Amino acid sequence: MLSPRQRPVLLALTALVLIWAVAFAGYRIARHATVTPEKVRAYLSSVDFSHLSAADRADAIAKLAAMLNALTLEERQSLRLERLAWFNEMTDAEKSKFLEATLPTGFKQMISAFEDMPADKRKHVLDQAMKKMQDANDKLAAGGQASPQGTNGPVLSPELQEQVTKIGLQSFYSQSSAQTKAEMAPLLEEMQRTMESGRMLRAP
Repeated sequence: MLSPRQRPVLLALTALVLIWAVAFAGYRIARHATVTPEKVRAYLSSVDFSHLSAADRADAIAKLAAMLNALTLEERQSLRLERLAWFNEMTDAEKSKFLEATLPTGFKQMISAFEDMPADKRKHVLDQAMKKMQDANDKLAAGGQASPQGTNGPVLSPELQEQVTKIGLQSFYSQSSAQTKAEMAPLLEEMQRTMESGRMLRAP
């Protein structure tokens, strides 16, 4: 039988063990729930998208969009090729919904801010974003890894660069096909990060 002095000590030890058990369980649950590129790849490989019913396709697209939105920008870009493997099998309506669901936070604000810039600033943002992506691709190539944007990296033709610089993103983006929007998504996301890092979104 415990003495009056031993009882508080035992209760304290029991409480401590319970706290550690709850914390450990929470850690395991959080770790299991965390989305990683590997989990996205596993999900993509586990689903035969082309043989799903319309309702199942919608559910699969929604789940994929939610998983992609939980990743960092770098992780999203590293999955670009795998994502497009599904994207090419989507209908135009599915592509539009998917793109809308995976737009990064602040994306529309970035487009509006880009519209308000003079042409020289637009060109600067575009050039900086393309340079950052090309540098990232060069590092991957040096390490023997394939570029997420393909073998040629993030390249816009001079004509498209001039068009984006002159008319802005709003008109260009709204007039582009879903396929073009998907192909340009990595560059547009990098443009957003370039503008945010340079505080251009907050500039008067």
